[in-house]
Amino acid sequence: MFQLLIAFVSRIYAFFQRSMPTNILIRATHTRRGLKWGVPAMLLAVVYVVIAAALAQWVVNGAPGWINLLVLVCLWNAVKFVVNGPIALVALRTFGGGEARRVRFGG
Repeated sequence: MFQLLIAFVSRIYAFFQRSMPTNILIRATHTRRGLKWGVPAMLLAVVYVVIAAALAQWVVNGAPGWINLLVLVCLWNAVKFVVNGPIALVALRTFGGGEARRVRFGG
């Protein structure tokens, strides 16, 4: 039973990693060409926070309660982008510094 549950969760995880737009964008910023877009992609967190605030205000004014799930999804995506920015920046500095040394010293 536990093995079946683990298999089910791993398939759902793989599906979300392949098909959800924010996961695709974050995965793209972890490639060698996409590292430079990691910090500008952090600005999408602001958009997600604004959307979450608007949805939360809508719920306060009488919208259905299930909209709170969308608020949580927006906040989760904002956190993902905020955390992704510094990670991409460190990776860019790490890989960029190595390339600069190889070019400078001919290695």
